[in-house]
This record gives sequence, structure tokens and C-alpha cells, in this order.
Amino acid sequence: MAAGALDARFTAALDAAQSARVTSPAKTTVQARAKAQAQDFEAVFLSSMFQEMFSGLQGEGPFGGTPGVGVWRSFLSDEFGKQMAARGGIGIAPEVYRSLIGQQEAAAGQAAKASAPAPGVRTASTH
Repeated sequence: MAAGALDARFTAALDAAQSARVTSPAKTTVQARAKAQAQDFEAVFLSSMFQEMFSGLQGEGPFGGTPGVGVWRSFLSDEFGKQMAARGGIGIAPEVYRSLIGQQEAAAGQAAKASAPAPGVRTASTH
């Protein structure tokens, strides 16, 4: 797989992970989405690692030197990455999850701070 394609996949996974910041009032829904996005990010990372690992293999077997070997190896690498991430992976997903939750909490704190009236300022509801 070309480096540009891997960069695009990482960028897409990172964008999806960062877009897990939703405005849903249900905190568990936000946490579940962040956890799923973190696991997806790890799966993409692992898939790219498997792609690199398999890239130089030649020979007999289910993915011998046939013309379609690249496509089938990419499918296999994707599934290996998904399965490994689903079973705990290598520890990337928990770190990404913590980072996403931290970013969401910081953004929520900034939004609350920005929407709060300045001290001593009277609003229509405080009259």
C-alpha cells in the first residue's frame, strides 16, 4: 500500500476519532462513541503494520504470486487489525480514548466558561 494511502487512512481515522465530540446529553453515549473511535483508530494503525509486515512476502500459499494478491492481503490485514484491536490491541485505544475524553471535557469547560456572564454583569434573568 502506498504511503499516501496510509496517510489518508490515518488522517481519516484521526478525524473520525476527533469528531467523536458530540453534543449528546447522554454521557455514556459520548463515552461509547469515543471508545469505538479509539478502537477504530488502533485497528487502522495495526492494519497498516500488518500491511508492511506482509508487503515483501512472495511464494506459495493462499496469497501466492497471483495478480490479486494485493487486494486479498489488504483485506486480510484489515481484518487482522480489527480483530487484534477488538481483543485489546497493543494499548493505543485506551490512550486515544483518554485523550478524546480529556479534549471533550476541556472543550465543555471552555464552552461553559464562555457562555457564563462576567462577574457583576446583570442579565435579563438576574433582574
